[in-house]
Amino acid sequence: MAYTNGFEQSIPHQQEKNLPGGGNWVVQKFGGTSVGKFAVDIAQDIVIASLKEHRTAIVCSARSTYTKSEGTTNRLLRAAREAERIGSRKYVDIVDVIRADHIAVAKDTISSADILERYSDCVNAECDNLVKILESAQHLTEVSKRTEDKIVAKGEKLSCLYMTAVLQDRGCNAQYVDLSNVIDFPVGERIDDSFYRNLAASLAKAVHACGDAVPVITGYFGDVPGGLLTQIGRGYTDLCAALVAVGIGASELQIWKEVDGIFTADPRKVPTARLLPSVTPSEAAELTFYGSEVIHPFTMDQVIKASIPIRIKNVKNPRNQGTIIWPDHADDLGEKKPSLFRNRSLVSLSTHEGPKRPTAVTIKRGITVLNVHSKKRTRAHGFLMSIFSVLDKWHLSVDLISSSEVHVSMALHSEVALLSGAGPDSEEIQIESAALKGAVDDLSVWGDIDLVPGLAVISLVGRQLRSMVGISGRFFSVLGENGINIEMISQGASEINISCVIEEAEANRALNVVHTNLFTFLD
Repeated sequence: MAYTNGFEQSIPHQQEKNLPGGGNWVVQKFGGTSVGKFAVDIAQDIVIASLKEHRTAIVCSARSTYTKSEGTTNRLLRAAREAERIGSRKYVDIVDVIRADHIAVAKDTISSADILERYSDCVNAECDNLVKILESAQHLTEVSKRTEDKIVAKGEKLSCLYMTAVLQDRGCNAQYVDLSNVIDFPVGERIDDSFYRNLAASLAKAVHACGDAVPVITGYFGDVPGGLLTQIGRGYTDLCAALVAVGIGASELQIWKEVDGIFTADPRKVPTARLLPSVTPSEAAELTFYGSEVIHPFTMDQVIKASIPIRIKNVKNPRNQGTIIWPDHADDLGEKKPSLFRNRSLVSLSTHEGPKRPTAVTIKRGITVLNVHSKKRTRAHGFLMSIFSVLDKWHLSVDLISSSEVHVSMALHSEVALLSGAGPDSEEIQIESAALKGAVDDLSVWGDIDLVPGLAVISLVGRQLRSMVGISGRFFSVLGENGINIEMISQGASEINISCVIEEAEANRALNVVHTNLFTFLD
């Protein structure tokens, strides 16, 4: 159900040809910290300003303020964990904090008494319903995946109710769009391409039902097989925005962050980092995987396949053009079928018309290298097959791998701590992860195991890196000349990435020396 103006009153659909901007849609997605800190600026300087040239739909994540740990989503997850504890009522206190936070911020930013009252009533209704969901889960002594999704979804609902009220308070005809029941088509046991196609069409119907209002859309889009958080993860609001853009045929998907776009390196660590006007989807995917928060590759695929560009922009600097993600030749659009064999001749490399320098350098921290030394010579394919079977059994993700017939080194990364006491001066290191401990035990039958903690992956990313003759040598030489030891090297599988593992303590220095030598002064 959708809400508008009075938050409970639908606007009849109007023909787009009679509306400002016609069918020229732009979808704007705002993150939780942006909504938490810059809601008024978003309303005045971004959304309302955009309406002069485009029809605009916005998607919002759950509000945060200054730290994600105290953001609404994490509070909701803590409430869910408290509901699993028999006799605990702490989840009520958590909900009351969320309620008070959302009402307090509205009192500071909304001048209309009527809009504030209607908004406060909606917040109270959502929070009261949330308490009932938590009480029911506690009674059943279980928070199912479906229930957890409903709990976490309250964050997006409250955030969008707030943004709707802020926009209305400034004279914008905004309509809150709740997607809880948007899935109005048969869904199988698995999420596949047909699910996303049908969902995009349903999202388009929800947007068009808003008539001439600005849709303010919750990132949560209802029950999905296996649970939204489990199947898609906490980036589901980005995916929702992408599918909205696909469904309505938007001219652009804008992802609004608190930086100007994508840089040649992290500007917080490298003062000389430069803003990139454009990157290809494959470059953006590699940067995301190796430590730069850009946009999830799967989300990106949805809009790129629909020939919709993605633009990364800054809520604090909306006039800056940001960085656009778009294929720069036919191969990236998938128009050319890849050949089984690639031409690696020196002639083709030296005459290739490509960039003279990599696109960016990035760091992924929190890496642990797992080494397996075979006790005896064995057939390499059997050895590797057994190792990968163990990793699959324990759901361990490998970022980089280097192997020989009797030795394998794997760089592991996890969102949760794999080890404890892994500091540079620590003598007592313990395995914290049950998955890693299980994998080490299983792998020990194949050879001696050792773990090297406190590492990081530094990666050069750039389209057609393979055509830049000598770039690998310069990359490794720069690190060596500056006394930065390389623990492991990975190159070859991807044409756009060269990576190596270094000490995490050297990460910032490595970023700066590589950027200075391969970006700032490279002709």
